[in-house]
Amino acid sequence: MVNKNLWQRFIEGFTNISIKIGNQIHLRSLRDAFAMVMPLFILAGLGVLINNVFFPIIFKGSSLANVQVFGNLIVNGTLNIAGLVIAPVIGYCLAQNRKYKNPLGTAIVSLSSLIVVMPITLFALPVHANKSVEITGFLSYTNIGVTGMFAGIIVGLVAAEMFIRLSKIDKIKINLGENVPPAVSDSFMTLIPTIVVISSLAILATILLVVFKTDLIKLITSIIQEPLRQVNTSLPGFLLIYSVGNLLFGFGIHQAVINGTLLDPVLLINTNKNMAAFASGEHVPYIITSVFRDTFGMMGGTGSTICLLVATMIFSRSKSSREVSKLSIVPGIFNINEPVIYGYPIVFNIPLLIPFVLTPVISLLIAYAATILGLMNRTVVLVPWTTPPLINGFLATGGDWRAVIVQILSFVIGVLFYLPFMKISERVLLRQKSI
Repeated sequence: MVNKNLWQRFIEGFTNISIKIGNQIHLRSLRDAFAMVMPLFILAGLGVLINNVFFPIIFKGSSLANVQVFGNLIVNGTLNIAGLVIAPVIGYCLAQNRKYKNPLGTAIVSLSSLIVVMPITLFALPVHANKSVEITGFLSYTNIGVTGMFAGIIVGLVAAEMFIRLSKIDKIKINLGENVPPAVSDSFMTLIPTIVVISSLAILATILLVVFKTDLIKLITSIIQEPLRQVNTSLPGFLLIYSVGNLLFGFGIHQAVINGTLLDPVLLINTNKNMAAFASGEHVPYIITSVFRDTFGMMGGTGSTICLLVATMIFSRSKSSREVSKLSIVPGIFNINEPVIYGYPIVFNIPLLIPFVLTPVISLLIAYAATILGLMNRTVVLVPWTTPPLINGFLATGGDWRAVIVQILSFVIGVLFYLPFMKISERVLLRQKSI
């Protein structure tokens, strides 16, 4: 009884901490913002796929270069402005989560603040030139694209938080009276907060440029983005955070509480950099990306539960389990597995929690090893998460059929790994019914 009470207190305490992390307003705003801009990155993945996989099959030479302008334009409007897009969207989401009445104004301030901290002069390589030249009056895709994405997150959050707090101070509001149109009145209400926020960041950017010969984008990238990304996207750190998220799902708390907050931003940066490198014909830098996780660690949804469904349909003698599996298999093909998680159930089913957490780890380790050994390409296309297994592996790796073989191998191992725990779960259920 003591051990059981200790275990229950541990689960309760761990659950409460996880919920607090997931509900932290800045992290929640970040998660909401990424969900809002995700269609852009999926479109970027489709553009990269068409440009570098399908067009080369049909076109050659100058004709290929001409049609690839299509994909290049899509990349410019999606990946190459990722940092510029994320800043105002984060400002908007933070304002909504704080119940602030002017989310659009907050987004405008966040966007302006990001531009303010951009470098004034840049070095660029002219077309057909061998030497870079110094230019001014331009924004670089390097700063507003995937490289500057984390800067967009930080500046967007800081500027929005400052603006919202200052806008609630009555003493600095300029009230023009009731006879003024609401749009004009609202603008003057936030005039001083807007001036203070943008001017403060401009002062900071000036000091960095004049005194230290650098800019905020470079500092955020080198001091915050890269160290955080290296920890969260290292193999041990990635597997630990991901497994904790899946464990929480086994106790009824959606895995997005942890994974969507701690992993998605850095994994998505890796994905976008891979897509940009693949689109440019450069070396693809990263193995661990958001699409790598989804493709090889979420076959049939979180916990790779399609393996459990197949194991149940082939080997189970439990009528109820087989019926649930039949109902869940079609959603599972499209990686929607809430029916099996809550209907089988997996939630609070201790025997099934073990393969639910460990099966994705095994699959991801297999895929990681296959990539390291050069047995399949790295993931370079952000495919929609509802794309069925095998198809998503082929598309995510830029049309590499070997990724499909890796998925099949992982699937077979997953079925075999789920099988004994499924049998144990059924025995536990039978004993519980007989008590």
